[in-house]
Amino acid sequence: MATLTLLDTTKTGKAAQDLEGKLRRLVVGQDESIREVVSAYQGHMTGLSQAGRPIANFLFLGPTGSGKTRVVEATAQALLNDPKAVVKIDCAEFQHSHEIAKLIGSPPGYLGHRETHALLSQEALNSHHTDKVKISIVLFDEIEKASGALWNLLLGILDKGVLTLGDNRKVDFSSSMIFMTSNLGATEMSAVTTPRLGLSPILDDGGFQGGRDAKISRIGVAAARRRFAPEFVNRLDRIVVFQPLGVDELRRILDIELDLVRQRIEGTTNTPFSIHVYEIAREFLLKEGTDARYGARHLKRAIERLLVQPLSNLLASGQIQRGDTIRVTHREDSTTLLFFREVAATRDGWRVAGSIAA
Repeated sequence: MATLTLLDTTKTGKAAQDLEGKLRRLVVGQDESIREVVSAYQGHMTGLSQAGRPIANFLFLGPTGSGKTRVVEATAQALLNDPKAVVKIDCAEFQHSHEIAKLIGSPPGYLGHRETHALLSQEALNSHHTDKVKISIVLFDEIEKASGALWNLLLGILDKGVLTLGDNRKVDFSSSMIFMTSNLGATEMSAVTTPRLGLSPILDDGGFQGGRDAKISRIGVAAARRRFAPEFVNRLDRIVVFQPLGVDELRRILDIELDLVRQRIEGTTNTPFSIHVYEIAREFLLKEGTDARYGARHLKRAIERLLVQPLSNLLASGQIQRGDTIRVTHREDSTTLLFFREVAATRDGWRVAGSIAA
C-alpha cells in the first residue's frame, strides 16, 4: 500500500532564499513586492515559467518615494551585483509616436538609420548578464505616460516575449523581468491616512492597519483598471501596490542610507576617514527628512543636504585628515548638524579633539 506524505509548499529553494534575504536587507516596508519577485525568480529557476513570455510582468503602483524603483534596483543588485544593471525606459520621453525609433531603431532606408542604436536591442538586454545569471531587468518608468506606439510594442513584449526592431531583427525577452511603475491613484491613497508620518494613521475602515493597507491596494488596482486597457491588464502577472512609508520604515531606511554614505567615504574619497552619527543627529535627520508627499526621497535629500554636503566642504577645506574619526551630533536650537573631529591620541596618551560646525 502506497504511503502519502504531506508536502510543504511554503518552502523555497536556496537560490530563492538567498535572493529574498538580499532583498530584505535592501528594501524596507514593501514585503509583498519582495514575495512576488522571489516567486517569479523561483519559477524561472525551476523551469516552470510560462514558455514564450518574459519571466514576469509586474506593474508597481504607489506614491512617489515608496520604493518602486528601489525594488527594481535592489533586484538588479541582488542578482547581477549592480543596482544600475537595469535597462530603464523613461516613458515620459516617449509620448510621441516618432520617438519610438529611439527604442527599436529606424528602418533601413531612413535618414540616420546606421546612426540609430536601439535602446531595446538584444545587446542592450544581455549587456548586464554575469557568468552565473543570464537574466535581464527592464524598467518602464511612469508607464501611464507612454504613447500609443509604445503601448503597441509593450503588448507584444508582455504577451509573446518578442520585439521586432526597425531592421526586422528579433529581440528575445523570455529571460527578462519586466517592471512597470506608475503613480496612478497616489492622490486617492494619500487621502486614506493623515500625511503626518510617525503618528497613528486616521483610518476610515475599522481602525486597523491591515484595513488601511487593503484599501490602498484596492485604490491602486482600481486606478490601473480605469487607466489601462483590458488587453494590457490581462498581460500582467501581478499588480503590486506599494504602501506609504511610516516612521519605523523611514528609520530603517535612514540606517541603510547612512551605511551607503560610509561606503562612499571608504570607496570614493582620497582621504578615508570614519564617521559616527549620534542618535540625536539621526532623529534630526529623520525629522528634516519626513514628508508624506515624497516618502523616502525627501529623507535622502535631507541626508545629502545636512550630512554629505557639509562633509564635502570639510574635506575640500582640509579640515578632515586621513584616519580621522568624525562624530556628528545635533544641538536642539541648531538648524544644522554639528561635526567634531577626533584626532588620534598623542604619545603622552592625551586625545585631542576640535569642534567643527557644519
